[in-house]
Amino acid sequence: MLSLARILLPVDLSDRCVGEARYAIRLAEHFGSEITVLHVLPPHIYFELETAGARKEDRQDLLMERTDRARRDLDACLETELHQLPVSRVLEEGDAAAKIVEYAHSGHFGLIMMPTHGYGPFRRLLLGSVTAKVLHDADCPVWTGVHMERSAPASSDDLHHIVCAVNLGPQSAAVLDWASRMAAEFKARLSLVYVVVSLDPRTEDYYVSPEWRAQMMKLARADVEGLQSTVGSHAEVHLL
Repeated sequence: MLSLARILLPVDLSDRCVGEARYAIRLAEHFGSEITVLHVLPPHIYFELETAGARKEDRQDLLMERTDRARRDLDACLETELHQLPVSRVLEEGDAAAKIVEYAHSGHFGLIMMPTHGYGPFRRLLLGSVTAKVLHDADCPVWTGVHMERSAPASSDDLHHIVCAVNLGPQSAAVLDWASRMAAEFKARLSLVYVVVSLDPRTEDYYVSPEWRAQMMKLARADVEGLQSTVGSHAEVHLL
């Protein structure tokens, strides 16, 4: 049985927060979860650089004003949407991704739910992405999606099919276990996907014999079924 006592909801105080909150509310109502709304201010050193021309006393006043304004905005953020749920609100300062991961770990959260800007991989490479860093560093599951502000209101029928993609690495068992329990909780269909190294015999750069390809697919299926046996899941297997 899946338990989800605490959900961490990092927000940037934009309209996108409403979209992600819809799914957080759906899960919190189902599991009886507490939601923590977290907003991370950029390090004050950056703010001081922006106001470098001002006197030290003025910079300190502006810094306090910035913090007070952020606190007011955070208190008002999703106030209507979350009013019927147990909610706490936390304001932190520092590197956003690092603070989110740190707070999630120290607070023993079962899930982080946050949107992504939807940038392509090249843009993320240049600019970095808070969501990408959280996905990489967090120990708990991270629920994310593109254009969540445009999503329709969540309902009990949302989780009817869960796709779990694995790479057969050391984290695959934990990922499949969580997906399997989530599927069982919502009586959803579960598909397990594993992408085998390119075995297209039509590739011009090299030739892959049908026999070798069949053997590789057989080995991959055995590994995936072994993973399922370890976890105790019964997902539909799709090798691509």
